[in-house]
Amino acid sequence: MAGILYLVPNTLGPADGAGLDPLAFVIPPDVKAITSRLDYFIAENAKTTRAYLKLVGQTLPLSRPLQEIQISELNINTPADALPALLEPLLAGRNAGLISEAGVPAVADPGANLVRLAHAKGITVRPLVGPSSLLLAVMASGLNGQSFAFNGYLPTDAGQRMKRLKTLEERSRSEKQTQLFIETPYRNSALLEAIVASCSPSTLVSVATDLSLPSESIRTQTATKWKAELAAGTMPDFHKKPTVFLLLAV
Repeated sequence: MAGILYLVPNTLGPADGAGLDPLAFVIPPDVKAITSRLDYFIAENAKTTRAYLKLVGQTLPLSRPLQEIQISELNINTPADALPALLEPLLAGRNAGLISEAGVPAVADPGANLVRLAHAKGITVRPLVGPSSLLLAVMASGLNGQSFAFNGYLPTDAGQRMKRLKTLEERSRSEKQTQLFIETPYRNSALLEAIVASCSPSTLVSVATDLSLPSESIRTQTATKWKAELAAGTMPDFHKKPTVFLLLAV
């Protein structure tokens, strides 16, 4: 009988080291218990995963010493023909955890293809509850939570990015749909400037940074107000910080 592929949530950033359990605020106890029992992980980043398991091990005994837990990497550079080998231990009956570098796996994450293959091979997939920056941003934005779409990264070319933003704004207006996207953290400023330059004055723009972390910041206001702040030399404190951008044309 095949093992179970657990989709294991990670924190969205450095966990608060204060207290006996630095994961208590974002990871449910039952999720930590399942994670502690696994001895095989498929991870976007092995180093990050070891650090996370070390935090889990502060309150729960791990199935094996940390150095004996098997971690195989799966990232954007992993070729498709390498995926079957990652699932071989599960087909032999071993449980495994798929874990992202941050947040939940298989959402804006290279693990999605492995999950699809697991289904094709008859492996049970069980998602575990944990933090998702995308859903947290929708919740806190005040924008339409009944209809929303995640668009990943926008083009880096300025002209193509502006064209894409106008397309997303028009879609938002016609479908009354919140549009979400992200950027490489060191380019957050350039993206916000492009948003306010491209969007209509009344379009609502939300900027959600470092969600679930002590430095968390979430602000929603019109493109006009953002534009005035930028003209005054004021920029959100989001340089090199993971940020979700949302817009809703009203």
